Amino acid sequence: MTDLATVRQLDAADPLAAFRARFVLPDGQTYLDGNSLGALPRATAARLADTVTREWGQGLIGSWNAAGWIGAPQRIGAKIARLIGAAPTEVIAADSTSVNLFKLLAAACAAQPDRRVIVTEQGNFPTDLYVAQGVAAYLPGVEVRAVPRAQIAAAIDADVAVVMLTHVHYKTGAMYDMPAVTRMAQAQGALMLWDLSHSAGAVALDLAAANADLAVGCGYKYLNGGPGAPAFLFVAEHHQASLRSPLTGWMGHAAPFDFDDAYEAAPGMDRFLCGTPPILGMAALEIGIDLFLEADRTALFAKSRALCSLFVELVEERCAGLGLTLASPRDPQARGSHISLAHRDAYPVMQALIAHGVTGDFRAPDILRFGFTPLYVGYEDVWRAVEILRDVLTSKSWDSDTYRRRAAVT
Repeated sequence: MTDLATVRQLDAADPLAAFRARFVLPDGQTYLDGNSLGALPRATAARLADTVTREWGQGLIGSWNAAGWIGAPQRIGAKIARLIGAAPTEVIAADSTSVNLFKLLAAACAAQPDRRVIVTEQGNFPTDLYVAQGVAAYLPGVEVRAVPRAQIAAAIDADVAVVMLTHVHYKTGAMYDMPAVTRMAQAQGALMLWDLSHSAGAVALDLAAANADLAVGCGYKYLNGGPGAPAFLFVAEHHQASLRSPLTGWMGHAAPFDFDDAYEAAPGMDRFLCGTPPILGMAALEIGIDLFLEADRTALFAKSRALCSLFVELVEERCAGLGLTLASPRDPQARGSHISLAHRDAYPVMQALIAHGVTGDFRAPDILRFGFTPLYVGYEDVWRAVEILRDVLTSKSWDSDTYRRRAAVT
């Protein structure tokens, strides 16, 4: 049985422990929701202030060149590429995950007009499903084939243009075997599109080794880019010339400052740009990524698995008989960096936890979700969270109208 002294020893030996001081974390709060919104890096505020006061305030429009604003999508994309096992010319930072999904799904379908099906998983993150449905509504003949996880392989046939799956499931944390599923899709002639929103910065990724075709991901979870941070997209180099973005904005033009009337797609990843880059968001995202790149990623991903395993162990030891069921895979190799527990009254339980200093989140209909971001979550945080969870459940302090009242964001 793991005790408090043991977890403190683990923290003392943690090679990543010094990173915690480089984030803004409120006193008395155990933050286990970095899988939804990453914590604020301490350097971000100063970087944003400099971008606003010096680059914008003094440099004005000249900062597009002098401060490197115009190259931000490519520069930041190349840094993200190092985190996901891609070449620097295969990733670009732009737009939102939803917009990037639309670009790649539409491009994949348009490039294979004899294949009209998008395969995805029932219960996938809603924006993935909604965007796929939107693509099908606007491209004649395209349909979405959403099937249970166990039926994905059987759903891929000669009619499938693209298979779109979330690598780490947003609700359960279950993780696909990326190389195996990619091979399965490609064997049927389909392109494979991975959503890395709960993977990038949370688990080891090697898109090149997996022979991945396409991918998208967000910048505001484990990459700590801030609320609504720019997202990113990946296109394997051998696909770049044959895929055309459906959003043909000026930044995706081969020569945007020639101001031609006719659109000509830029070479490489630049063709997947659309509008003007959001420079303030890019500046914040770059700080989060630079901080992440400093960490030993082998140690980081090992700590991620250890934190999750400790949480499961302590919950099953100390919260047995209190109505909780593990909703995530038990095998550490088969899950991401968050753990989900099912409880009949999950929403008020989570609200009570937050009121008592442990921030996770709720996912309908009955999931308590806890994210373990190894750059700033420690082993004693896990211990404290489980102690408070046990107290909330045994005292039934969650059973009040205050905690049952639903907020707009859960």
